[in-house]
Amino acid sequence: MNTMQKPKIPETAWLDAAYQLLTENGVEAVKVMPLAKKLGVSRTGFYWHFRDRDALLEAMIHRWEEKNTGNLVARSTAYSESIGEAVFNLFDCWLDNDLFDAPLELAIRNWARNETELQERLDAADIERCRALTEMFSRHGYDPAQAHARAMTMIYTQIGYFSMEVIEDPDARLRRMPDYVEVFTGSRPSESDIRRFFARHTG
Repeated sequence: MNTMQKPKIPETAWLDAAYQLLTENGVEAVKVMPLAKKLGVSRTGFYWHFRDRDALLEAMIHRWEEKNTGNLVARSTAYSESIGEAVFNLFDCWLDNDLFDAPLELAIRNWARNETELQERLDAADIERCRALTEMFSRHGYDPAQAHARAMTMIYTQIGYFSMEVIEDPDARLRRMPDYVEVFTGSRPSESDIRRFFARHTG
């Protein structure tokens, strides 16, 4: 018979606390006792939700896979009449933390350097992202070699952006987005595509 008291806080609170430790201090900091202390509860509450620390870490990886890779792939397949509109759809991920979590992306990549199994999952995610972006370019008339090269250029650029932990004015970054589209696609996005994109991300 389970004699532990019912949990005082939900599973999401443990995950959110683990997220904060992971993104700020790395995976080594994600341990049960520090989490319990951070939440102001006893460690027994943790085991109502997770079998052990490994189960918590797996939940964090799953959150990353679902949010970052899942949303990136979804945005790359969103309806678009032009390659400019398609890339703007993808750029929503870089501007909306509800779609793509940059601190979590960086934390996962740092963690994977010392974790072979996670690195394999990260490699698989990068392959899936590249496939999705390559198909996006192909749908808009790019030949296979160009589609793949442009997809990889976008992925490598964004990974570099995260890794460098670039800090820039959000408005200035938004204004540069049409230029980024032109760099990645080889053509200037239409004014209507630009207006629709700006409308999604301004007042």
